[in-house]
Amino acid sequence: QVQLVESGGGLVQAGGSLRLSCAASGNIGSINYMNWYRQAPGKQRELVATITGGGSTNYADSVKGRFTISRGNAEITVYLQMNSLKPEDTAVYYCNANLRPTWSSRYLEHWGQGTLVTVSS
Repeated sequence: QVQLVESGGGLVQAGGSLRLSCAASGNIGSINYMNWYRQAPGKQRELVATITGGGSTNYADSVKGRFTISRGNAEITVYLQMNSLKPEDTAVYYCNANLRPTWSSRYLEHWGQGTLVTVSS
């Protein structure tokens, strides 16, 4: 069983910062990549940032220069540092991982439960 647990969401004023964390646990063989997605009320879920197993990163245009995705030393923790937050960043943020459990030869998608970020104007 693999679990992803997010933390760090909350209420912040526009211009402020938050850091989200996602910890993966369980029988993890290897990780292909980890993502942060977000879903605002009434909108589709969108990809915010990606970090690959090799450490390459990619960002949505809307967050470039403001958000930074990184991994912890254990490589099964991923962070999203969010600076210069705007009201339009308000959403539930989800951690996603493409990883291979120890009991599988395939890479599978896993999702966390989400953490709410609210940015007030």
